[in-house]
Amino acid sequence: MTAIKKVLLNNGLRIPIVGLGTSQMVDREQTKAHIKDAIRVGYRHIDTAVMYNNEEIVGEALEEVFNDPSFGVARKDIWITSKILPMDQGYEGALNSVASSLKRLRTDYIDMYLIHWPFTGGLEYNDEANKVNRKGSWKALEELYEQKKLRAIGVSNFYKKHIDELLTYAKYVPVINQCEYHPLLPIQDEVDHCKKHGIVFEAYMSLARGRFFNGTVEADEIGQVAEKHGATKAQVLLSWAINRDVVVIPKASSISRLKENFESQNVELDQEDMDKIDSISKTTVLRICPDPNTMI
Repeated sequence: MTAIKKVLLNNGLRIPIVGLGTSQMVDREQTKAHIKDAIRVGYRHIDTAVMYNNEEIVGEALEEVFNDPSFGVARKDIWITSKILPMDQGYEGALNSVASSLKRLRTDYIDMYLIHWPFTGGLEYNDEANKVNRKGSWKALEELYEQKKLRAIGVSNFYKKHIDELLTYAKYVPVINQCEYHPLLPIQDEVDHCKKHGIVFEAYMSLARGRFFNGTVEADEIGQVAEKHGATKAQVLLSWAINRDVVVIPKASSISRLKENFESQNVELDQEDMDKIDSISKTTVLRICPDPNTMI
């Protein structure tokens, strides 16, 4: 089995650098089977969110894993991440969000909980109430962290201005910032800003939702690097992030894809490879999810 690489967080914990993303996975039996397959492959990091409407399924799957000796896995071995629903932003909403997530995930603690987006559902993005609610959410997460209901707390889709604002009142610096990040949207200035403050960067949408595979984007560089290392394009895309100590949480459609993604940890890119892949964004830039600065 491929060794599990981990990244050190600013609170002393280590998070597996490759996790399983579960966005849009809502079929109960398929999702449970997929999570179990991932655990057998070697995954020890599961990423979910209230927004995904699958915490209950994830919790049920993991409970079955923990109760099945054939997996050889206990609760302490699995890193679970979840996130606040934008509609639940604010102090009370965040407290209730975590309480509900704990029940749905069938656990006494969650390894990491994030503020999913810097805005509050139902408010215009430039509404000043968003700032009040972000502060309230962070205060709630800090209290739950101190109560050990959360082992680590962080943010998602926060850019520089959101990070800087949070740091003016934060008792604890976020351990992670999870954002869209791939060779078509490298946002290296955001990665560097997080690193400057001791915040680990975590990527979602690492495979650019198939844009490099379905002909949407012509990027021979990915194929060239893949051929050089005897790897797949997906492994190169993930390794590009991993080589920068960026945590990745790709989804996968089969056991073979789960293995392929997990083994991307073993693909060592050199500086020439990284430069070649970085050059893609000089001619093609593509954002797939909303821009956290404008929500457009």
